[in-house]
Amino acid sequence: MKKVFITSENPVKIFAITGSFSDAFKEEFNFIPISVSSDVRDQPIGDGETALGSFNRCLNAKKELIKDLTKDDFIVGIEGGISYKDNQGICFACITIMQGDDHRTIKTQSFPLPHKVVKLCKQGMELGDADDIVFQNKNSKQKSGAIGILTNGLIDREQYYYQAIVIGLIPFLNSNLYNG
Repeated sequence: MKKVFITSENPVKIFAITGSFSDAFKEEFNFIPISVSSDVRDQPIGDGETALGSFNRCLNAKKELIKDLTKDDFIVGIEGGISYKDNQGICFACITIMQGDDHRTIKTQSFPLPHKVVKLCKQGMELGDADDIVFQNKNSKQKSGAIGILTNGLIDREQYYYQAIVIGLIPFLNSNLYNG
């Protein structure tokens, strides 16, 4: 059975990855969460650092798991980021999907953050912690996240990642169209 190594133990990321892979491939996988470093700041800033964080998670997992990997196994890294433009904070995530020597990194849709949250993040606070303070929640990053809070539950963090992962899987689902 193919394995999917999930480079986080966050339940939201685990559910998004297990759901998207199972639905996209219509087959069973052995999903294995593993905690690895992103080698970037706890709250990455900008597209480059956020994409690097998701890629580093996959690379660090690959190094750690080298004996356990086959060419058919996947590694998935998700890194949430913020960018600042014109005094506005924009939230997004980068997702890297790695299989063998092939990897794809995609970016989720972006959405604006409230000024109070941006102010705390600019002071060095991680987005999830800023959300908890501003919205008086506990551990929102392992629940609905900023997207769930700001959409009144219409889109939660798991759904937000799910769609992006499925889109990121397109080249793997259609390898005959993308390899060559």
